Amino acid sequence: MPKAPVFRLAVLLLTVASSLPAATPPAAEARPAEALYETGRRTRDGIGKYYFGREISQVMGHQGAGWLERPERELEERTDLLLDALKLRAGDAVADVGAGSGYFTWRMAKVVGPQGTVHAVEIQQIFLDLLMANMQRRRVADRVRPILGTVQDPKLPDGSCDLILLVDVYHELDFPFEMARSMVRALKPGGRLVLVEYRGEDPEVPIKPLHKMTEAQVRREFSIQPVRFERNIDVLPRQHILVFRKEP
Repeated sequence: MPKAPVFRLAVLLLTVASSLPAATPPAAEARPAEALYETGRRTRDGIGKYYFGREISQVMGHQGAGWLERPERELEERTDLLLDALKLRAGDAVADVGAGSGYFTWRMAKVVGPQGTVHAVEIQQIFLDLLMANMQRRRVADRVRPILGTVQDPKLPDGSCDLILLVDVYHELDFPFEMARSMVRALKPGGRLVLVEYRGEDPEVPIKPLHKMTEAQVRREFSIQPVRFERNIDVLPRQHILVFRKEP
């Protein structure tokens, strides 16, 4: 049994605590009413979770690394044109979110040079291990920072990035609102968030429907984020390059 003075102090602290207003969650954690996750019919390639009416697709595992690195990818997707469209500069700090085996990571690392930084974000450690082995082989590991993120947070430092790139990744995010919010927070003022997605408007693009997105759908989902849609760079044979910019 506690001594009387100690007991009285404990009671006093409990009384004061109970009289204080409940803690208010930070404004950054508030979710707009329209950013609603719904559960619905699960289709073959989806997870049964819907965001703005779109079913979120299943995630590609590390078993898909061979497909990411297929020799014909540059010709099929014209990845060289995508790199040119990004207009990266030496010394830039960029992020490759959902970097996979590092197909774009090392290419961006070559452009930003020794004074630049590429944050390579994955939620699977096995992918990061594979990626860093590829960076060593390409001799750019000194400027690549592997980051093990989560399904809700890429773990990028706030205000650190001139550009964040997601190539065929956004449609797979389990928590698109939280991820987008975190990525915007990681951008420098005036920084760009670039989403590359197979064109959902085009039935001729030979990709499963849930792995494609329309420009209208992407813009709808980002309308609740503090970014401005800048443009759709229409240079790729199968994909959109959708550019959003954080206001200075």
